[in-house]
Amino acid sequence: MNSKSLSDIQPDDSPQKRVAAAIEALGEREVVDRAIGLLAGLNVGEEFLIVAGGPHAQGLLDGAPPLYWPEVWGARVLLYAWADDAKDAVAAGLQNQAWRVREMCARVAGTRGLDVAPLLRELLTDDVARVRAAGAKALGEVGDANDADLLTNLFKDAEVEVRRSAQQAIGRITSRPA
Repeated sequence: MNSKSLSDIQPDDSPQKRVAAAIEALGEREVVDRAIGLLAGLNVGEEFLIVAGGPHAQGLLDGAPPLYWPEVWGARVLLYAWADDAKDAVAAGLQNQAWRVREMCARVAGTRGLDVAPLLRELLTDDVARVRAAGAKALGEVGDANDADLLTNLFKDAEVEVRRSAQQAIGRITSRPA
């Protein structure tokens, strides 16, 4: 760690840049622990909320209802900071009642190559198209040849992005060595 602190981080920077600065200030383990805390709905400090949520987090600090945003931001941090024990928090997030949390956790699962294919399969029938698309993309990263049939079912989805994501996922699965 160096003398940099969370208060030195610029809220308007990209999430990736904010997380990199937080890692420099706190260490990756602490950043991951706080991200897991956010994803679990815990208060991990106002400064870290700004790191995770950027300028939008200030609205929460000023009294706006948090809804699901801290959980989404906690999951997003895990795109840029990681420890293997964060997998359980991401798996739980895939079952969150808020669709934006499920969507972001699917992105993390695919990016991190997490072995959570059964949970991702459940997302393929989600009520929200963006969640179905994110689940398909992630399944393309971690699924196997047996998932092709499930993904093929999405070719009839009303939303073009879901159909596109399913096609790309099948392409990723079938291009991998068996």
